[in-house]
Amino acid sequence: MILEVRRLQDSLCVRRKLLSLAMRPAPSLWVLVLLGVGSLMLLVRLQDLTDPVLQQNPGVQLPAAPKWPTKKDAVELMEVVPTGRFLSPVGFLGSRPPVTKRHRKLLKSVSASSAPAGGEEAVVQQRLVRTQESRRRLLAEVCSKYQAGVGQQPVSQRQVSRIYVEDQLRLLYCEVPKAGCSNWKRVLMVLGGTASSTRDIPHDAAHYANHLRRLESYDRGGIAQRLRSYTKVLFVREPFERLVSAFRDKFESPNSYYHPVFGRPIISRYRVNATLTALRSGTGVTFREFIQYLLDVRRPVGMDIHWQPVSQLCNPCLLRYDFIGRFEDLEEEANFLLRSVGAPANLTFPDFKDRNPLAERTSSRITQKYFSQLNATERQRAFDFYYMDYLMFNYSKPFQDLH
Repeated sequence: MILEVRRLQDSLCVRRKLLSLAMRPAPSLWVLVLLGVGSLMLLVRLQDLTDPVLQQNPGVQLPAAPKWPTKKDAVELMEVVPTGRFLSPVGFLGSRPPVTKRHRKLLKSVSASSAPAGGEEAVVQQRLVRTQESRRRLLAEVCSKYQAGVGQQPVSQRQVSRIYVEDQLRLLYCEVPKAGCSNWKRVLMVLGGTASSTRDIPHDAAHYANHLRRLESYDRGGIAQRLRSYTKVLFVREPFERLVSAFRDKFESPNSYYHPVFGRPIISRYRVNATLTALRSGTGVTFREFIQYLLDVRRPVGMDIHWQPVSQLCNPCLLRYDFIGRFEDLEEEANFLLRSVGAPANLTFPDFKDRNPLAERTSSRITQKYFSQLNATERQRAFDFYYMDYLMFNYSKPFQDLH
């Protein structure tokens, strides 16, 4: 190396002499020739010095030219940043964080596990992304209009008591009963390593032996940090349909808790000439009696999470969820979320119904049948009870005479 430097110095001396000769009166053509030869010799020596340096330091790399996102990137890439937040595809020349090797690997797994192929896959992903953007925007608008300033308030442990934590994928899931929560708990158990398959988890184990940690169990710092950096997930359902599903499950099927705890006081208060058997067992609550209890400001027994409005249960204006899914499109949207946050490719959202499996799922048709037992005033009061849920999550009025 020292020898090469000395040779460079000699080359510089030669160039100085050539320049000195060039300053003397001489034909202009001769001067240009001498300057050209000297410059060429200097460039050759510099190149000779550069090669040994790079060979001695193989880790040194020259910076590559920046790669700007293309329109193809904007269509096909689903970006997941390290904090775990769910984001829309990278925008054209946008300011999103760069897509790392880990992200590209995740994107490949998303593509491989999606049902559609080729261009159809991109169309499906774009549709789901736009849907999420629309739902978050609507929720923000409703919150701004009806609960302005709520998002700036401190969060209490009680307000996050229904939220389950999955630290590995940095997920926060708010439990909404009768909106797929049993299967979501199964998914969280598999992600947490307490089960190997969702189909191996019985209903009672999913609810009472899931070993899942709630957000309220952390201190204030832990709660704040997770709310700030984890993906907050909420799945909702058409409010009247969710209500009918809860009634059918808790009052029309054998239940050792809801019949004595809720059935007895409901029958005692709202049924005229109730039999002693009904008062003792709490079985046989009618849908109209149940609605009377629900709308009574002086209920004989308190509210239950199975029919509590989601706007109160999960505090969406305070917590501002990153992903808002719908029960009506549960399987597609849940799998889209799982792929987006990097869940194992072989983990898909279960679609089985393990509680009262022989009973028909509650649908809009069945819901209409139950609500036809009520008069227009009762239906209107029930709609008013769930009005914020209808507004926040963009569900249509279930009856035309509602206002």
